[in-house]
Amino acid sequence: MAFESKHILTRLYLVAGGLFLFAGLVLFKLVSIQMVHGDKYKALALQRTEKMFTIPPNRGNLYSDDGSLLATSVSKYTIRFDAVTVKDEDFKKFVNPLADKLSGLLHKPSSHFEKLLRKAKANKNRYALIARNLDYSQYMSIKGFPLFNMGPYRGGLIVDQKTVREHPLGKIAERSVGYERFDENGYATRVGLEGAFGQYLRGKEGKRLKQKIAKGQWKPIGLDNIIEPQDGYDVISTIDINIQDIAHHALLGQLEKYKADHGCVIVMETKTGEIKAISNLGRTEDNKYYERLNYAIGESHEPGSTFKLMSLVAALEDKVVDTSTVIDTEKGKWRLYDRTVRDSKHGGYGKISVATAFEVSSNTAFAKMIHNNYKENPQMFVNRLMQMDLHKELVLPIKGEGKPVIRNPGDKGWSGISLAWMSHGYEVSLTPLQTLAFYNAIANDGELLRPRLIKEVKEWNTSIRKFKKEVINPAICSKETALQVQQLLKNVVEKEHGTGHRLYAANFSMAGKTGTAQKNYVGKDPDKLRYISTFAGYFPADDPKYSCIVVIHEPDKSVGYYGADVSGPVFKSIAHKIYSNNPLIDEVASLEPFNLVLEEAYEDYFEEASKTITTMPNLEGMSGMDAISILENLGLQVEIKGNGKVKKQSITQGTALSQVSKIVLDLS
Repeated sequence: MAFESKHILTRLYLVAGGLFLFAGLVLFKLVSIQMVHGDKYKALALQRTEKMFTIPPNRGNLYSDDGSLLATSVSKYTIRFDAVTVKDEDFKKFVNPLADKLSGLLHKPSSHFEKLLRKAKANKNRYALIARNLDYSQYMSIKGFPLFNMGPYRGGLIVDQKTVREHPLGKIAERSVGYERFDENGYATRVGLEGAFGQYLRGKEGKRLKQKIAKGQWKPIGLDNIIEPQDGYDVISTIDINIQDIAHHALLGQLEKYKADHGCVIVMETKTGEIKAISNLGRTEDNKYYERLNYAIGESHEPGSTFKLMSLVAALEDKVVDTSTVIDTEKGKWRLYDRTVRDSKHGGYGKISVATAFEVSSNTAFAKMIHNNYKENPQMFVNRLMQMDLHKELVLPIKGEGKPVIRNPGDKGWSGISLAWMSHGYEVSLTPLQTLAFYNAIANDGELLRPRLIKEVKEWNTSIRKFKKEVINPAICSKETALQVQQLLKNVVEKEHGTGHRLYAANFSMAGKTGTAQKNYVGKDPDKLRYISTFAGYFPADDPKYSCIVVIHEPDKSVGYYGADVSGPVFKSIAHKIYSNNPLIDEVASLEPFNLVLEEAYEDYFEEASKTITTMPNLEGMSGMDAISILENLGLQVEIKGNGKVKKQSITQGTALSQVSKIVLDLS
């Protein structure tokens, strides 16, 4: 018995000793945490309950060249309620007046807000949603409401602010205006003007401290930021919204008429390289068109006959021909090895001069001209093209420029027929903007300019940086050659045999070149063959103000596919409407010719207006620019709301004009 008692006592001592040792270790650990690692664990605890959040700054505004907004940042506010911080007596006193005020501002019954507030108080909700997407004036009003005017602690007011980017022009030039977005890893996607000039627009981020509350939610601490965000600079672009509107609707109408897959238009100021309009429209599955991709800058393709200008300039510069050199088109077909070059005119053009070959766009003449004169030294032709910078990108600030393709002899894809096919725009590749830059250089007597999308960066009224024209090549060719091809481009439109003669107007001069390139031409299935229809040129033909290119892909062949038929009318419509809205007084001999031009530019609309001269016409679906012209010529005062096509008119069709003095048009 004594032995057992002694054994039990020993075990008790061991247990007591173990407990004493464990208590000592716990005490040591507590002292260590408190004294040695205290700051570390305090910071960790604080990090888990309080966190510094980034506040994105307001992006600077993006403007057109006349100061109209293309993109702007708008602050939106979300209001929440922390019911826990509010004392019971304050809540009872102010809950009804607060509900009444919220009802008046947010247009919901007072009972709705009273029920919401009382439920939050009963459930001890620290993050109850009151309203989303409020503008600044609504936010300022709510700050002054009963209870909320006591601030975040006593009044329970929680304010979350976010910045939303808005485009006042809507879908017009949407892709060209673009965006700049960052993913969760900080990688940026940059599109259009917003992406290109983000360094100026984006500003500097601010910081705000928030506290973690129930259900993983974060509540701002106080009303002020730790670091205030700095707004971005404003960017003044080169875009002219009137020209943009004209280009957009002219392209849209032709895409719809020819049921085309997609297309683009670019309008550039000749002397400066400033892009005044750039429109890109692609077809959806339901046959609607919208700004899907930036085809004008990013889509490199075989240009077809518009490249004949480049081939002709090269041949004239190398003096292997002159404009009077005669070439036999051989009944419109020329066999070279195992391939045949064909003219669009059955039977060909017989023996014609180089000048006429350009004006009628003879493939056989150009294939023979380039092949026969350069076959012994094909590198000479390629070198001339490269001296004109056709192999180089334009190096634009907008991302995604397509790469031009000009092959050298010996490169993959080069063959004995390459010279002949390059001569009329195959086995080479250019984007629409790269093609336009060359045509603009010819209009500019040989000076090649970098297309420009930005005029100035500003902070309020202070100029931060101004952008001037950039010369890529002061002379892509001699002035003599430039003057020769300028006349031929003019002849394409003015002469009856010219491929662009259907665009001719007696009182308004244009110069340019048609192009019809085949797509999917590898193989013999004609059903798979598609076309690219192009017109590139400038206007007026003498002392040009603007250059322009229109490219339409895959028009319905049953409707038409030649460049003169598909793209040419878009070019003519744009040129006439720009000229009519912005007459070049020093280039017009008298007011009478200008009036004739104006009548031709809007002949379809004036004809419609004349039919209903005593009553109000139906304007719905018509371009806003055209509707204004009709109404003002009827002697009416016009008020416009929005941009685009007419969605609604305040005066109904058929109303006697004698009863109308003013009309309001809502545009889509």
